[in-house]
Amino acid sequence: MNRIIKIVLLDILKNKIIVSYALILALLSWGSFMLEDNTAKGLLTILNVILFTVPLVSILFSTIYIYNSSEFIELLLSQPIKRKKIWISLFAGLAIAMFLAFFLGAGIPLLLNAPGMAGVMMLFAGSLISIVFVSLAFLSCILTRDKAKGIGLAILFWMYFAILFDALVLFLLFQFAEYPIEEMMVTLTASSPIDLARIQILLHLDQSAMMGYTGAIFKDFFGTAIGLFVSFLLLVLWIAVPFLISIRKFDRKDL
Repeated sequence: MNRIIKIVLLDILKNKIIVSYALILALLSWGSFMLEDNTAKGLLTILNVILFTVPLVSILFSTIYIYNSSEFIELLLSQPIKRKKIWISLFAGLAIAMFLAFFLGAGIPLLLNAPGMAGVMMLFAGSLISIVFVSLAFLSCILTRDKAKGIGLAILFWMYFAILFDALVLFLLFQFAEYPIEEMMVTLTASSPIDLARIQILLHLDQSAMMGYTGAIFKDFFGTAIGLFVSFLLLVLWIAVPFLISIRKFDRKDL
């Protein structure tokens, strides 16, 4: 199992796309801090990158990599190795690679220029978001054998969480403005890992006005250490649940 993880990890780290991704993140991160005289402004610029670019690259690269590794997976399946070990090893290799790319690209500038709680929170949130969308990529791949459909499904996942989710929240807000829907909004927030990460970061940046309606409600209900723990627990569940579904399907799938 460790050998498979090592093979996958080394293969990904040599990939030009991952190297370019890390370099672009580093360029954007260092540039944000160098161009802004205020650390908070630099963090807000990086926040936009984390919420849109990081999930997109993570899910697209992971989806394409899994489909391109189909022959390698079939070769492993012909060996006396349990299916679950193969799938877990692939996930671990991809997750570690995406984390390292994010850490080297954005994590180091964050720790050096914003060593406070806000910078650390952004590093943790960005790392978890990367792994969440790797997990969603595995789910996309196992739901269909067609590469085009799998990539399309991955893009739909990203579009929903990055763009459509807030539009859905606003629609519900206007439709049910006369009703007490605060608790429903808090529950709905848990259905978007990107929104959870955004709220965590903005809470520590003290930028509550930029969090939107769901963020303000989340602050009222969970603006405590317990709320922080709950939000991180939800992000971990967003990693675990899609991957567990994919591993269950992979274990039973006829390849």
